[in-house]
Amino acid sequence: MIEFYPQIKAVHIAMALCSGLIFALRGAGVLAGMRWPHWLVVRWFSYSIDTALLTAALMLLTILPGAMFANGWLTVKLVLLVIYIVLGVFALRRGRTRAVKAGFYAAALLVFAMVYAIARMHDPLGFLHFFG
Repeated sequence: MIEFYPQIKAVHIAMALCSGLIFALRGAGVLAGMRWPHWLVVRWFSYSIDTALLTAALMLLTILPGAMFANGWLTVKLVLLVIYIVLGVFALRRGRTRAVKAGFYAAALLVFAMVYAIARMHDPLGFLHFFG
C-alpha cells in the first residue's frame, strides 16, 4: 500500500481542509442565526467529508512506521483533534447562548489552526515553535 502513499496523503490533506472550511462556514452560519447549518443534507455532507478524512488517516497510519510517534507530533495532533471535535459540538449544538457558542467556535478554529500547523511542521509545538 506504500505505493499509494502520495495519493492517500493528498486525499487526507484535501479532506482536512474541506472539513475545516465546512466547520468554519457552519459555525459562522449558526452564529448569524441561519437555519441552513442544521439542515440534514449539510450535516450529512460534513459527515461524509469527515468519514473520508478518517479513512485516509487510518490508511496513512497503517502505512507509516511506528517511529512516526517518536517525536510526539502525531500524538499531540490526535489529542488536539479530540479537543477540536468537542469544541465544535459545543459551538454548533450544545452552547446555550450565542456568546458561549462564539467562544467555542473561536477556540475550535484556533485548535484547528494548531492541528494544521503541527501536521505541516511535524513538530508538537506547531506554530508555537517560533515563540520558543
